[in-house]
Amino acid sequence: MPKNFSPHGKKPRFKQKQLIQIYRRLLKYFGHRNWWPARTPFEVMLGAILTQNTSWANVQRAIHNLKRVKALNAQKIAAMDLKKLQQLIRPSGYFRQKADRLKIFANFFLAPPIRGSIARMKKIEPARMREMLLAVKGIGPETADSILLYALGHPVFVVDAYTRRIFARLGMVPQKIDYEQLRKLFEQNLPRDSELFNDFHAQLVALGNQYCRKKPRCSSCPLAELEKCRTDS
Repeated sequence: MPKNFSPHGKKPRFKQKQLIQIYRRLLKYFGHRNWWPARTPFEVMLGAILTQNTSWANVQRAIHNLKRVKALNAQKIAAMDLKKLQQLIRPSGYFRQKADRLKIFANFFLAPPIRGSIARMKKIEPARMREMLLAVKGIGPETADSILLYALGHPVFVVDAYTRRIFARLGMVPQKIDYEQLRKLFEQNLPRDSELFNDFHAQLVALGNQYCRKKPRCSSCPLAELEKCRTDS
């Protein structure tokens, strides 16, 4: 067990030096991730909603279906028959719920003050934009922050289950740390750089997907040399 480790403690032990060390190791191993894989900011936003509770491979199938009928825009989604939309996004899972959420979001995007303009959306102060997104039914903190970072380019760190698992196993945060606390720890201990936040989050997704799974593959993990992990977290 690493020194000062407290899986249920109240004081996360975050240092910029540690974070940068972790990021550099992951970058060396995985290379730049070039995430998010989408052609337009609005496609990123759709993907952020569709990826809830599913794999990215399933999201890609749903996006492909929308692209096939030229429906990767807010006007088409808002006007589309609900059952047709459900069938198009069926590969993403929870397709009835997600179809409702896509329609709600499309109408939000088309209404004032955004009025269907990414440029207008980018001009809204990030904290205010986050509040607006969180007020939209079906958009939680992770989805909102994915939109802010990947679609709008704001320096907002995205936290997910991989992030929490990795840093709990490294002994740097409690196992049950909440989303906002963990997000703020990254934002307060890293340079506020959207490209860094983008790639760091993508590196953590790669690590969590390939190595730091529920049943971890520790022997080949690119962070194994740190010798800080405990896998019962």
